[in-house]
Amino acid sequence: MYCDDEVAFRTRADGGVVRKAHCLSRALWASAAISILGSPAIAQEATQAKKGDRLVTVDDHGFTVQSPDGGIKLHLGGRLQGDFGSGGSSAVTDEFPKHAAIRRAWLEPKLTIYDDLIFALQYDFSSDTTPVDNLIATYKGFSAFTITLGNFKEPFSLDVLTANNDIMFMERSLPTAFASGPAGRNTGAAIGTHGDNWTLAGGVFGGNINHSVDGVGIEGTIRATYAPILTSHEVVHFGVSANYHSLANDVGASFSTTPESFLFDADLVKTGNIKDANSIGRLGLEFAWANGPFRIQSEYIATQVDRDTKPDAFFQGGYVQGGWVINGNAAPYVLQADTATEIGIFKRVQPSKDQRVTQGGTGVFEAVARYSAIDLDSHDIQGGFQQDVTLGLNWYPEPFARVMANYVHAWADPTAGSLGGDDGNADIFQMRLQVAF
Repeated sequence: MYCDDEVAFRTRADGGVVRKAHCLSRALWASAAISILGSPAIAQEATQAKKGDRLVTVDDHGFTVQSPDGGIKLHLGGRLQGDFGSGGSSAVTDEFPKHAAIRRAWLEPKLTIYDDLIFALQYDFSSDTTPVDNLIATYKGFSAFTITLGNFKEPFSLDVLTANNDIMFMERSLPTAFASGPAGRNTGAAIGTHGDNWTLAGGVFGGNINHSVDGVGIEGTIRATYAPILTSHEVVHFGVSANYHSLANDVGASFSTTPESFLFDADLVKTGNIKDANSIGRLGLEFAWANGPFRIQSEYIATQVDRDTKPDAFFQGGYVQGGWVINGNAAPYVLQADTATEIGIFKRVQPSKDQRVTQGGTGVFEAVARYSAIDLDSHDIQGGFQQDVTLGLNWYPEPFARVMANYVHAWADPTAGSLGGDDGNADIFQMRLQVAF
């Protein structure tokens, strides 16, 4: 979890086995901590912690050990997301090969040295293709500037930069298919800064660490945000981001997307490989408004593929989504994070102490709705035009837990060529159980 250094400007309403690794719940982390305390040295530190030194802490955020002076901290967190769902499609016959799956099973160690130097890893045991998510070294000693090296999110798109623990829906919107790299992550270097109501981040990147860092070309990405209204009750957010990717020879380019579901195993629209592509340019525009329990968020992303032998291709997409926290406040807005790029974003809804189920409360409920669209038709490329409508209900019984239910109706005109090129639709019912600490 990357939340120790965040600056919140909105008031907070205050395991199973996966392949070869175990996804430990909060209770298991506590058991592990108790076992460790069996050694005399650590037991003495634990005793000191009880007296106020807090050398060892096990709480809603995970397991933390720190030096006696508090300058060095080792934090161990993680997240486990399990998805369940079903549905049908007029374009696909085997769209749900599995009706239940582990969406993410992350282990997240983080070492902080005197607040200035941070080393962090996010490792996903549920993924065979992209197990390494963030692998970073961050330096925050230059006043308001944050410098990050490693494999992490490029500064592009509010939806992409918002953590999967915090997004309003089980999956991100259709136009995030334009993000560069898996989940918007690549290997590179970035610098970020912020003021009282603005952020600015930029970086240079190669490929993703799970695939090939070099050999895919080089890209530069920049994002700026401005919040003309930023109070404890209301936020108005504007953002703009741009990316230019100079492709290496013979790399090509392609874009595709399923409906907004992890379990649905087929692309409804896709361009196929654009072999003569020499560069990709992206532009993103963001808007968000939050007031009390309400929040509206929208983005538009345009993507141009420059080609050597044919006319340049232009693709686009966008979404608008809204949420109502029925018995609480909208998610907090933050200007600072452990990376240079994940700034000027919203975190997740938090139940207050008396709302927690473990304290006799009912938790916090959030109703959400979204419309998103993506257009992959341009000149000779007929990738299709897809639209999704998603309705959802989120329940936050504890700060570290969430239960999500989504209904997705998707339709494409036409569907991807491998599916016959006819118009198609899909209806999906899905749920997620999430634990994050």
